[in-house]
Amino acid sequence: MSGSMQGKIVIVTGAAGSIGHATALTLAAAGADLMLVDINGEGLAARRGAVEAAGGRVETFTGDCSRSADVAGYVADTLKAFGRIDGLFNNAGTEGKLGPTHEYEEEEFDRIIRINLKSMFLGLRHVLPVLVGQGRGAVVNTGSIASERGLAGACAYNASKHGVIGLTRTAASEVGVHGVRVNAVMPGVIDTPLLEAMLKMMFNGDVAAGKRTLGRIATQDRIGQPAEVGEIATFLLSDKASYVNGAAWAVDGGALSTIRH
Repeated sequence: MSGSMQGKIVIVTGAAGSIGHATALTLAAAGADLMLVDINGEGLAARRGAVEAAGGRVETFTGDCSRSADVAGYVADTLKAFGRIDGLFNNAGTEGKLGPTHEYEEEEFDRIIRINLKSMFLGLRHVLPVLVGQGRGAVVNTGSIASERGLAGACAYNASKHGVIGLTRTAASEVGVHGVRVNAVMPGVIDTPLLEAMLKMMFNGDVAAGKRTLGRIATQDRIGQPAEVGEIATFLLSDKASYVNGAAWAVDGGALSTIRH
């Protein structure tokens, strides 16, 4: 499904994580040159070789996507290295601690909002002027099925991911007339190392049983793979999605379409 990205310059944040890395691989295979961004410099270095092998030129930037100076830094470095920006996969984020809303720690709430929502705003704030000035470009923000549903015990995560869709729709309404598109992906339960760590705790070490159980929330009775998110993100960044703007695409195996548990 993913469209051709031949010759396009794309920034991928959260690129050391599973979804960021999978999307970077798909973008590289489709012909894009990439700026990979993450707060985890060692993780970036470990991932870089695979992305380069997939095709395209790769640069990296280690920084905190919730800090304006760092976001301005990765934008400046991308322009210096490649001369322009065609797309942003605005993907950095974290899950955070679990706990009931009435007991949730204020400091943890602030931390999750900063990482998951402020980082999205800053990516838009610093990249959109470049894209608008060029008269072309696309952004894909990473939301979640928690952008449309309340997941018990995750008030900060839910609030931040609902906010991502609000930012997406607002920005799309502002920049579409300038030839720039802003969309979002909403992953469901995706097979990542973080998920496995959570399942070990939740299912007494039986990760396979945990995956089977969580997979039942999707109509396809399985959890998703990071590459399945990457394919959709790449499509939305490509010219094949030229008439898609302000959309929030669920990549969840049908979980949001039902009331299955």
